[in-house]
Amino acid sequence: MQHAITIVNKMATSMNLVRFDCTGVFRACFSCILLAAAYVGSLYLWRSGLPRDHPVTIKQRIVSVLAVSMMCPFALFFIAEDATESQGYSMWQYLGLRREAIIPAAVLPLLVTMILFLGPLYMTYLDYWNESDTVCQGKKFRVTPSTVHILWLRNYIVAPFTEEFVFRACMLPLLTPCLGTTSSIFICPLFFGVAHIHHVSEKLRFRKRGDESIWLPAIFQFFYTSIFGAYSAFLFIRTGHLIGPFLSHAFCNIMGFPELEMIPQYPPNQRAIIWTLLVLGLVMCVALLAPVTNPDYYESLFYVDQQLVKV
Repeated sequence: MQHAITIVNKMATSMNLVRFDCTGVFRACFSCILLAAAYVGSLYLWRSGLPRDHPVTIKQRIVSVLAVSMMCPFALFFIAEDATESQGYSMWQYLGLRREAIIPAAVLPLLVTMILFLGPLYMTYLDYWNESDTVCQGKKFRVTPSTVHILWLRNYIVAPFTEEFVFRACMLPLLTPCLGTTSSIFICPLFFGVAHIHHVSEKLRFRKRGDESIWLPAIFQFFYTSIFGAYSAFLFIRTGHLIGPFLSHAFCNIMGFPELEMIPQYPPNQRAIIWTLLVLGLVMCVALLAPVTNPDYYESLFYVDQQLVKV
């Protein structure tokens, strides 16, 4: 009880500094597994029997993931060590919730992410002006007006923020001291990718007779969420801010996975432009990503000699 009170007192003041030392790779990874299990498990605390896009289910799960996100920093305090001013930071700095260089940390990663989506953005532009009902039908979701706002809140605010907070901000301070920055960028997303496999259980519950196409999309989702997770972890470590990964995640949720299968439905000249922009966006994103996220621009505390020390 006394230890819990001490943790609350630490959380209440930003003057208390902590640091994360490597206590073993297994312990760091196991702690991340527990955080991921808490996040995913909270989604199934409610036994409503309704599908995930039902308004009641959405509201219940929003409450759950917000509660888990609020508890995760307390869990980190059990692992963190007290530190002096020359050795550590406040917990909020480790979590990427800080003011230093916040404007470039918000704008530049988002711009690079938008460049990656030059092709899909052009497709969206064409669909808007052509008012086409045949193109991008896959992105349409039939909902009543009463559910639009709650879907928007989940998909573009709550889900990207809580996922970035738990799977990046709370996990990377645990992994980086043991694994270094490079390995952490590639290992941290695995917890994020595996966490999305839970969608299979719901699809099995609500699948229609004869629908066997469940596992292949789930495997595909694991791979592309893991790739995005590595991208987001890179942004978080390089900038030391949560806002860049959050905005990039929200933007990617808005755009969805590029619907390459829809490209043949466009006229030949538009198809050529789309493919050109797809390639150009990828090349430009890769070329700009490292210089735009130079840690020196953001006073990042993660990216010096692969240690959690001040820049």
